[in-house]
Amino acid sequence: MLIALCSVHGSPGVTTLAVALATHWPRAAHTRRLIAEIDPAGGDLAMRLNLPMTPGLASLAAAARRQPRPEVVWEHTHALPGGVRVLLAPPGSRHTRAALHLLTSAQPQLLPATARESGVAVLADCGRVDPGTPAEAIARHADALVLISGTHGEDLAHTAARLRELARWTPRPGLLLTGDGYPTAEVERELGVPTIGRLPHDPAAASAVTGHRPPLARRRRTGGLAHHVAALARTLATPTSAVPPPTAADASTADTTTAGPRAGGSATAAPSRADLAPGRMRPPVGDLSGGGRPSPPAGTEPRT
Repeated sequence: MLIALCSVHGSPGVTTLAVALATHWPRAAHTRRLIAEIDPAGGDLAMRLNLPMTPGLASLAAAARRQPRPEVVWEHTHALPGGVRVLLAPPGSRHTRAALHLLTSAQPQLLPATARESGVAVLADCGRVDPGTPAEAIARHADALVLISGTHGEDLAHTAARLRELARWTPRPGLLLTGDGYPTAEVERELGVPTIGRLPHDPAAASAVTGHRPPLARRRRTGGLAHHVAALARTLATPTSAVPPPTAADASTADTTTAGPRAGGSATAAPSRADLAPGRMRPPVGDLSGGGRPSPPAGTEPRT
């Protein structure tokens, strides 16, 4: 299974989510989990996790022409705690883009081929997908694409401008909101699409996941990032054809998802298992083409 994770504006936490999903992936003991840094801007995890730069994306790209076999991918990865593997990108855009062009021009494409193997889950960190990004060639092979967006006005304006295009990349796209900002229900109404959930603003948990540990004075409990990531991982890991009809509990979760941020706090709604299934609940999440540019809100945004 190949899951592409991306954004179109700012830094809403694509890399953090990739690591968190791999960590909380269901049936982890029976799944080979790989985080693949294919962000054309360059990788961050080598520095964050104090790992050597090689082997990695660059060495895999060089080997792809000589050994175009999916099992070669694993030889260029590093082990993380819990059995997760990571394919590291160089820290600069120049070398990362060159490696991506080599990797995506090889036949077969090794990352999608690896993801098609039984018992494998590849979380592809595509970073910010600007028009013409070399990560598109890999993302178009994804079983599901998660577009991550902040919920302030400028974030949503950029997201709305790319919804129609990105919806055509994979058969199973979904919009995931993060942090404080406009209420979820208002975002869905203005963009014209349902969301697959909303992750809370939890800097302490996010920092711990990716190797950054903020000073104790800056840590605060929001009680929820791991819970919501685990719920999202279960949704993504469920094949579309196998998703059951929403239960009463699912419907309750869906109502909470669209409730938006609570007064004085961040939104902490978990996605229901049915959110990514076409035809479930409200309009299918796979239809991301109905959104227009969000109109100005009637009131002010919640304070962060």
